[in-house]
Amino acid sequence: MKPFRTRQIHSAEFPAALEGEGNCARDGITWVMASRSRPGRPPHDDVLTPAEWRTVHAVKHGLTSKQIAERRGISIDAVKYHVANALAKLGLANRKELRHWHRAPKDSALEEKNVNAQIKLGSIAQIARSVQDIRQAEDWYKSVLGLPHLYTFGKLAFFDCSGTRLMLSQESAAVPESILYLRVGDIAQVYELLKSRGVEFINAPHMIHRHADGTEEWLSMFKDPEGRPLGLMAQARP
Repeated sequence: MKPFRTRQIHSAEFPAALEGEGNCARDGITWVMASRSRPGRPPHDDVLTPAEWRTVHAVKHGLTSKQIAERRGISIDAVKYHVANALAKLGLANRKELRHWHRAPKDSALEEKNVNAQIKLGSIAQIARSVQDIRQAEDWYKSVLGLPHLYTFGKLAFFDCSGTRLMLSQESAAVPESILYLRVGDIAQVYELLKSRGVEFINAPHMIHRHADGTEEWLSMFKDPEGRPLGLMAQARP
C-alpha cells in the first residue's frame, strides 16, 4: 500500500466551486480532506473541523472569502481551502448549496426542534443598522445616547435596548434602513439632556395620538452622526 501524501495547493488551482460556479474538483485536482488528519493534529469526531465550521458559518452568513479572511485574520487561500474541504465532505457542489445546508456542530448548544411544532414569534430580538465608522458610532451610541454596550468585535458593535439587541455594522456607505424608536420614561427630560450633548433634533417632543383610555403617545425625532433619523417615544398615562 502506497503511503498517503499531500502536496501544497496554490490559489490558482482552487476550483470554481469556491465562488459558487462549479464542482469541487477540476483539472484532476483531488482535495485532501481533514478526515485524514495531518501529522500532529488531533482527529475530530464531527463532520467538519472547528476551522471549517467557522468558515462555513461565515459563508452561510453571506460573507466573501476576502471578508472572512479579514475578520478571522487568515489568508484568503486558507478560507478557500476550508470551503473546498467542507464542500467535498458534505457532498455539496458550491457555495450556494452550502448556504442552504443546515446542521449544528456536535458541540453546539442548539437543540433541534420538532419540525411539526407550532411556531410562535416573540418580540424583536435585534435591529441591524449600518454605519460608516464603527468606532465613532460605538462611542456615540454609548456616550451620547447612553445605551449599554454589550460587546464589539471587528466591524460589529452590539448594544442593549431594554432587551432588544442593536447591531451596528460598518459598511462602505450607510444605506436607508428602518428607523429606530427608543422608548423613554420622561421624553422631555431626555430631549433636553441629548440637546445638551450636541444631538441635532428634527423636532421637539409632541403628542401623536391619544388612546380611548386617555393614554398619550409622544414622539421626538433626531439625527445620528450620518444624518439619518432616530426617534424618542414615550407613553403618558392619565
